[in-house]
Amino acid sequence: MSQHVEPTDLEIAALISSKICHDVIGPVGAIYNGLEILGEDDDVTSRNYALSVIRNVTEQASNRLQFARFAFGAAGSAGAVIDLSMAEQISRGALDAKKYKLAWKIAPGQMLKDKVKLLLNLVAMSEKALPRGGEIEVTVTGTHEAPAFQLRCKGTAARPPQHLAEFASGTNAPPLDPLTIQAYYTCRLAKQAGLRLEIAKDGDDIMLIAKTAAA
Repeated sequence: MSQHVEPTDLEIAALISSKICHDVIGPVGAIYNGLEILGEDDDVTSRNYALSVIRNVTEQASNRLQFARFAFGAAGSAGAVIDLSMAEQISRGALDAKKYKLAWKIAPGQMLKDKVKLLLNLVAMSEKALPRGGEIEVTVTGTHEAPAFQLRCKGTAARPPQHLAEFASGTNAPPLDPLTIQAYYTCRLAKQAGLRLEIAKDGDDIMLIAKTAAA
């Protein structure tokens, strides 16, 4: 059993920056390749293909940056609230619609920014629980001012998101790097919101739950 050493704020910022760069470098590289084809190939079929690729990966890059802005960034001043319809839109954009179905079962309204950041990161963690795709069902109990989150991950070979339970418990946590920082950051957000993270199995489904310690 090992105890995780908390990183400094500068280390967290550096790792999150590396993760964001990792997430967008693929689409940006594909855009560059598409532009090269447009500049060098006069074949109509090739140019149409390149334009299609550019459109698709530009949307992908935009969605990933929009997610990063709200899930990791300030996205407003301290104490700001975010409309939950925006959170739903960001979540849908971040997921591959061909692989994942999002069942957003949250009543309309607004929620404090830090709690929305936690919710967005839980959606991202749910994606990692479904390596072969599936459905992510998002529900909230309590009030928008004092919410508890429940995300049900349904799909073939559903499994607990890698490292989330270790960071939540504080034992056997892996070293922090751009691939593990989101699981760690999700746990930090839950702690800041006064919520306890639980990862459980319900039949073949994986449940990600954030609730008050007394609940």
